[in-house]
Amino acid sequence: MFFRPKNTIKIAGWIPAFILPTATLLQLIKVFGGSLEGVSALTWLLFGLANAGSYIFTEKYFSPQAIFAFGITALMDFMIVGFVLFKG
Repeated sequence: MFFRPKNTIKIAGWIPAFILPTATLLQLIKVFGGSLEGVSALTWLLFGLANAGSYIFTEKYFSPQAIFAFGITALMDFMIVGFVLFKG
């Protein structure tokens, strides 16, 4: 059966692992393209801190879902902050 609780939890873990870095990547592409309009360094700093905290909180340091959803997303958040501060 596909919709067993264990399978549902695994699938649910991949949803933020896909959506969070994808959404952040779209913002990163916009920023690297030179458009800083409407981009708040403080907001992205807070997102980065929240994602880093979530990565640590999950205690699943080697789980691909945690790495993509929180670790990589936090790194991209901080890249946005750095780019806005140095180019803005």
